Amino acid sequence: MCLGVPMQVKSIADDVAVCEIDGVKREASLMMVDGIEVGDYVLIHAGFAIEKIDEDEALLTLQALRDALDLGLGVE
Repeated sequence: MCLGVPMQVKSIADDVAVCEIDGVKREASLMMVDGIEVGDYVLIHAGFAIEKIDEDEALLTLQALRDALDLGLGVE
């Protein structure tokens, strides 16, 4: 299964963003999306930001992922 993870953009240099969620930082290419700014939330998949999402949607998605992990769903 492939999964896009919401992360917040902390910095941008050229077309690469440093994104963070729960203290985990990852670099992600911004070549597939336009208009991303520091503070925005993006879906990260395979090292690429694939979509800009609003903060409320990002936080709801993150909570759903945390809940699934707490229930042991999808972890084998």
